[in-house]
Amino acid sequence: MIAYTRDEIISASEMARGISTILNDLKTKKKERYVISRNNKIEAVMLSIETYEYMKEALNSIEKTNEH
Repeated sequence: MIAYTRDEIISASEMARGISTILNDLKTKKKERYVISRNNKIEAVMLSIETYEYMKEALNSIEKTNEH
């Protein structure tokens, strides 16, 4: 299981109120990710598009390698 720091975790309502700041933090790399919780349960992780695309390409490469 991945560990998340307290400052990465935000509630869904905090995310809704501060979406502009959150997007800027991700874009400028002030934060690597935001972990979104609802009813004290982790529901989602928000990443920059750059990070997501990097991870998706890496996964695609692994999947192609495993096909052979």
